[in-house]
Amino acid sequence: MFKKSLLENGITVVMEQMRNVRSVSLGIWVKVGSRNEPPDKNGISHFLEHMFFKGTKKRTASDIAMDIDSLGGELNAFTSKEGTTFYIKVLDEYIDKGIELLTDLFLHSTFPEEEMEREKSVIHEEIKMVEDTPDDYIHDLFSRAVWGSEGLGQPVLGRKETVKAFSRNDLISHIRKYYGVRDTIVACAGNFDAEKLLDMLNRSLGRLRRGSEPDKGKPPVFNAKTIVYSKGLSEVHLCLGIQGIHQASPDRYRLLILNTILGGGLSSRLFQEIREKRGLAYSVYSFMSSYLDTGLWAVYAGTGKRKVNEVIDTVIKELEKLPDTITAAELQRAKEQLKGNLILGLESTSRRMQSIANQEIYYGRYYSPREIIKEIDSVNLESIRDLSRRLIGNSGIALTVLGPVEESHLKVSLPQS
Repeated sequence: MFKKSLLENGITVVMEQMRNVRSVSLGIWVKVGSRNEPPDKNGISHFLEHMFFKGTKKRTASDIAMDIDSLGGELNAFTSKEGTTFYIKVLDEYIDKGIELLTDLFLHSTFPEEEMEREKSVIHEEIKMVEDTPDDYIHDLFSRAVWGSEGLGQPVLGRKETVKAFSRNDLISHIRKYYGVRDTIVACAGNFDAEKLLDMLNRSLGRLRRGSEPDKGKPPVFNAKTIVYSKGLSEVHLCLGIQGIHQASPDRYRLLILNTILGGGLSSRLFQEIREKRGLAYSVYSFMSSYLDTGLWAVYAGTGKRKVNEVIDTVIKELEKLPDTITAAELQRAKEQLKGNLILGLESTSRRMQSIANQEIYYGRYYSPREIIKEIDSVNLESIRDLSRRLIGNSGIALTVLGPVEESHLKVSLPQS
């Protein structure tokens, strides 16, 4: 059962009760991420996420760790390009203690200076770890190539030089600007009493009176260009893609199906053609990245230096022939795959929490699993063919390559808009 309510200060709370489970997942979602950061403060959303766990007015960092372990629960956070989330998952009998712990972190963290310096070193190591993991790092490089060096093109972790320069005043300023009632929502899923939950939240989070200054900026421009980063690796990693759609687009279910057909599973065209038939790559898949105002539809592959041109050429050919060759059988198989993934995922309270939070943030309303399944089932063959023609024909193709190659090594010609 889904419910939506407001705390006394106007913060939105979305709730989905699941009476057949013993856990509760509750998250505080703040609508600020790396795209909102000035270039000289890139990474501050993620850095601040870390610092919330370094002590409050009544708990040390060690106390926080011991308290969550004593509940047998999970306390964590994550940052994306458009949001920062703090969440807790506990047994239903500990919901009051879980909420008290989470809201203490969110409202009363002290951000001690000595912890800041230690955490800068931790995040420097995290940045280096990504840079040493090319199948991760290629996505950061691809985003920068496509969206530019600001906004969506900035890495969530930030850059070593920006993280090094953060001060405690920077953290406080970021909180004052973005961590206000208009940019915050609460999402909860699991076995709980809605009235008791709202009462607990009003006694803590409901006392927040801070305003906020949301700054979404202009939609970024998609850049269709080829960039090669030469590096001594044993494999070539590449991302190739076109402009996609924004999160709330009415075409989102059609693109989900298209993506599933192209490279979303073992039976997808890219997996079958590039891995199974040609043996060109171990890992190949397509993916969607959708945001408030724009999106990306792209392909990742990791391959050998001698095979990179054939992989790129094959991906382009699969994209170009997609609109005219999608079959009814592929459409039905993709629908069943998506519906199965949806239902399996919704058996988790944490996945349910994420789902209802994202729906509120991007759509401003709740879509039940039944509604989503109905939307998926309503997609017909002609509509996805039409969407694929529009997307593939409306923008050029962007390509980013990382590995032991030079740009002169690439012998393929990319279609431009």
